[in-house]
Amino acid sequence: MPLLNIITNVPGDRVTTSDVLKALSTAVCKSVGKPEQWVMCSLTTDKPMIYGGSEEACAFGYLMSIGSIGGDKNKEISAAICGVLTSQLGIPASRVYIQFSDADAADVGWNGGTFA
Repeated sequence: MPLLNIITNVPGDRVTTSDVLKALSTAVCKSVGKPEQWVMCSLTTDKPMIYGGSEEACAFGYLMSIGSIGGDKNKEISAAICGVLTSQLGIPASRVYIQFSDADAADVGWNGGTFA
């Protein structure tokens, strides 16, 4: 049940949101190793942001998953997500932070219950 939220200062009028979301979903699916039917992605553009004293394009990502993340695996996932952000939004990988969260199945709600 991976969930990826991306927040960026890239203007929304320069983004084909559907294409970016599809590319992010595929990247998460492949790098995390879970079926795409369980992957959820969101993209927020036009967010006022500054990184390193510059308002050039940057992004913050949050990836939560029940297992399948952690340690060296996060490097692979980070590279996949940054690849999409660079190719689709023009954000250099050096201007992206991603927070990873490995959730317990009992702490993730779905379908009126939890995954536990």
